[in-house]
Amino acid sequence: MGRLFLVELDGKVYRCKFCRSHLALSDDLVSRAFYCRRGKAYLFNTAVNIIVGAKEERMMLYGMHTVADVFCCCCGQILGWKYEVAHDKNEKYKEGKFVLERGRIIDGIDSEVSVDPYPTMSDGEDA
Repeated sequence: MGRLFLVELDGKVYRCKFCRSHLALSDDLVSRAFYCRRGKAYLFNTAVNIIVGAKEERMMLYGMHTVADVFCCCCGQILGWKYEVAHDKNEKYKEGKFVLERGRIIDGIDSEVSVDPYPTMSDGEDA
């Protein structure tokens, strides 16, 4: 395994809840009105320090999309997904954007708050 070089962002930054790696700037936040199986999620124009998984077809709330799960490149935790292709013309604005689950990220204000002591436990999704 090679050496890991993380991107450090300037400004108000959203970070990985588990390892504090920088993920996105608040200036790149498009919407806070997204949801996932575990709760709220945010839509960003761009994200850094992530690994994009394999593409797959997934039925979402607003129709079929081709998406790829995204993981923190530092700790490997799943953070959300990237919209690759939206099959409905009304959903095309999502293409190329990233959804990060609110429960898996922290912002500059929350960064001093203690995190979940059991980060690898299920959030009840598999229950």
